[in-house]
Amino acid sequence: MAAAVNFPCRIPRQAISLKGVAGLTFGSTPSKGSCQLMQSNVKMEREAACLRKQVNNKSLNKRWVSMVVSAAGDFDFKLGSSPSNMIKQFYACINDKKLKELDGYVSEDCHFEDCSFLQPMQGKKEVMHFFRQLTAGMGQNVKFVIEHVCEDDEMTAGVNWHLEWKTIQIPFTRGCSFYECSHKDDRLIIKKALVVIESPIKPGGIVLTLLKNVTAIFDDFPKAAEWLLKSPHVIMQFCSKIYSRLLAPFVNPLLAGYIRAWNLAARLFAFALNIVLHFLTKYFG
Repeated sequence: MAAAVNFPCRIPRQAISLKGVAGLTFGSTPSKGSCQLMQSNVKMEREAACLRKQVNNKSLNKRWVSMVVSAAGDFDFKLGSSPSNMIKQFYACINDKKLKELDGYVSEDCHFEDCSFLQPMQGKKEVMHFFRQLTAGMGQNVKFVIEHVCEDDEMTAGVNWHLEWKTIQIPFTRGCSFYECSHKDDRLIIKKALVVIESPIKPGGIVLTLLKNVTAIFDDFPKAAEWLLKSPHVIMQFCSKIYSRLLAPFVNPLLAGYIRAWNLAARLFAFALNIVLHFLTKYFG
């Protein structure tokens, strides 16, 4: 009687069944090879589970890192980020002619010095008037292309650029700009700017010869040199008076005639070009 009793916690040896293992039938006793196969399958399942866990952890970590980076990028953009990013956004507004957004990048007391002009522009009103003229003169196809942007600290940045017309670089339009920024609310704005543009005149070695002669004169007459260097506006006024009294009566008519001649030539060229285009569109369009 006692031998026929089976406790629930004990399973008869002949009742073990392995599904999916070739060569074993229900109720048969597993051999040594089948036990090794079962152990290898269990091991493979454990390794696969560990691998899936690692992959899930990596994907979770990647998602977490991407979320942190995107949040930091949004926060950085709201704060005006760095001067380099602010300058890139500034030139993007110029290219897109977004004058209202461009106005937000200029401080009220902005000092904007362009070496192509005799006098720097002072204040937002003068600076924005300059940018309105600039964007109007650029037309629809001329764009600023930034080549490099560098930062000195949290408030200064330098950029070199050139102009392109339909992705074609325009000659003699390379330039460098240096910006000093300040904080306004939660963003960076331009407080001071210096713009240096490539000169279309390439004197070459003449500049070195002229520099040598001028420095020699400065060394021979140091007091006069100090006075001239400390008062450059006096030289400009003196040269302007000489020009207006001696040269203007002769030079101005020549310049006016020269300008009129070039205007006439430009109109004739445009007229001829329109005729050619009309002919091509009529017979080959």
